[in-house]
Amino acid sequence: MTTHLTTPFGIGIPHDKTASAAVSPAALGEMPEWDLSDLYSGPDSKELKSDLVRLDEEAGAFQDRYQGALAALTEQGGAALAESIRVFEGMSDRIGRIGSYAGLLYAGDTSDPEHAKFYGDVQEKLTGITTKLLFYPLEFNRLEDGALEAALKDGELAHYAPWIEDLRKEKPYQLSDEIEKLFHEKSISGRGAWNRLFNETMTALRFKIGDEELSLEPTLNRLLDQDGAKRKEASQALSGVFGKNLRLFTLITNTLAKDKEISDRWRGFEDVA
Repeated sequence: MTTHLTTPFGIGIPHDKTASAAVSPAALGEMPEWDLSDLYSGPDSKELKSDLVRLDEEAGAFQDRYQGALAALTEQGGAALAESIRVFEGMSDRIGRIGSYAGLLYAGDTSDPEHAKFYGDVQEKLTGITTKLLFYPLEFNRLEDGALEAALKDGELAHYAPWIEDLRKEKPYQLSDEIEKLFHEKSISGRGAWNRLFNETMTALRFKIGDEELSLEPTLNRLLDQDGAKRKEASQALSGVFGKNLRLFTLITNTLAKDKEISDRWRGFEDVA
């Protein structure tokens, strides 16, 4: 995977106008790559596979222990409730680690079928794990304000006050457990799938400029060239290819917009801000 100094939207780092207008990839040498070894050694890592299995087991045990029990815990005082948050926090951190690794590996080269499969498999497994944990924030938001305020006087629970405050802001827009579960499980085959289709489509696009056939990012880089003729060539190549894919891009955009409209309507959001 090769990283570049421009965003997908063609926003480049300011450069010296006296510098060479065109530098070939060969002249730049080997470009930097993300080092993901701090997360996992590779997609076949035994540690990663073990973490997925252990997380699934722990999520099931957490559900068995705490589902339907948070109100009683709150009555016992803040310490017991704080302990449940600590366990939830630990699992959330490990879920984030696995998801970050899979997402970054996939983003490094969305054209690699092995990376795409790995990303899809991890998404599916993490969705299964997080579905078991979904009850926790939903049930937490059903706790009575008075009981929670009393429990927050305990120092252990007060440590999590900022997280609790943010979570409680979602309370007015929370749906029934079954609907929340449906929305959660369908996200992987809904907006997630459409986002992935867009990313992989953009990666596969090729743009003809003179005798060269370029991918998206090198073509976007040409828009920053000092030579106006080269910028024009790049602009025409981009608009031509985008135009040929306009129906697909329109479908993706409209589908995602409708998906959000449905979610917002069910939750009662009246203002996107």
